[in-house]
This record gives sequence, C-alpha cells and structure tokens, in this order.
Amino acid sequence: MYRIVTGSVFGTLVAIQSVLAGEPEVVSAVIERTGRDTYIVHASIRHADEGWNHYADKWDVLAPDGTVLSTRILMHPHVDEQPFTRSQPEITIPREIGSITIRAHDSVHGYGSKTLTVDVPH
Repeated sequence: MYRIVTGSVFGTLVAIQSVLAGEPEVVSAVIERTGRDTYIVHASIRHADEGWNHYADKWDVLAPDGTVLSTRILMHPHVDEQPFTRSQPEITIPREIGSITIRAHDSVHGYGSKTLTVDVPH
C-alpha cells in the first residue's frame, strides 16, 4: 500500500510540474523583407522549458486564413534562455497578404493560445 501511495503522489507531482510550465507564448516578432516576396521572421518565444520531455519545439508563420507559410523547428530545450529569439529565413509571403500570425508549440500542450500578429512590409 505504501508503494502505491508513493507512486501516486510522485505521478501527481510530475503532472503538476508539467502544467506549471504552461503553454508557449509569442512575446515579440520582427519581419524583414529580403527579396520581392521573400522575408525573414525573428520570433521571441517564452516557455518554462523543463528539458527534453517538455519544451517549446516549434513556431509557425500563418497567413490570415490559417495557412501555414513556414515552420521553424526548435531542435533543443531552452531551459536557461528565456525568452529566446530564433529566426526563419526565406519565407515566401504573397503581396496580397497584409499580415501574418506567429504561434508557438510545445511538446506537451501543443499550440499556445498567445499568438502575435504583425504587418508585412510590402
């Protein structure tokens, strides 16, 4: 009985710790034109990364209709670097798109609810 209780308490503590890390959030973004319809996006993401089992693992650039224009894969946790900024170059954004939305994703909760929309400098 003692082992069952200990295991249950440990499992509960692990679950609580994962919830405390929360969802990833996009805290700032800059978009720069690099070619005719080509851009680089610099996005700053905040997430209480805990290590390989729970970390912000990617962010997407979305068109207004929800189409994913580009995805930046994050190859490792950023436990000691918060918020962190990463860039995604060579994103093609057609002239008819006036703004983009950036959303972040983590390996436990999926997509965070705090996104950021920025105007495209055509």
